[in-house]
Amino acid sequence: MFHGMNISGSALTSQRLRMDVTSANMANAETTRGRMVDGEWEPYRRKMVHMESQGGTRFQHFLQQAQEEGGGVTISEITEDETPFRDVFQPDHPDADDEGYVQLPNVDPLKEMINMMGATRSYEANVTALDAHKSMLMRALEIGR
Repeated sequence: MFHGMNISGSALTSQRLRMDVTSANMANAETTRGRMVDGEWEPYRRKMVHMESQGGTRFQHFLQQAQEEGGGVTISEITEDETPFRDVFQPDHPDADDEGYVQLPNVDPLKEMINMMGATRSYEANVTALDAHKSMLMRALEIGR
């Protein structure tokens, strides 16, 4: 009876984590000292959330999910983006190298805003699905009156 709510709940949790990671990326878009690597500071690296459906993607799994509990979305991993850092000429910056260049994080605010908009819309869609499921359950209970 609550299978649909469980699926929407897992999606809401996953999208909330995606929004949290995206906001952390935006907050650290200018952080030149993200972590210590081999005794030297490295800029913050953009993080990415990877999601997958619970139970796989083949037809047999979907058929089995329809017959029993399961399904939904899960976070498979959170990885760091390995794209190179941006080099910006700022000779007065405390983290500038001998040539006056500073390495800045590989965070692109435009990509992060698009990612945040996608996560927000997915979250809203799952709230709508959850409300529809709740409404159907309430109407089913009213049949018994």
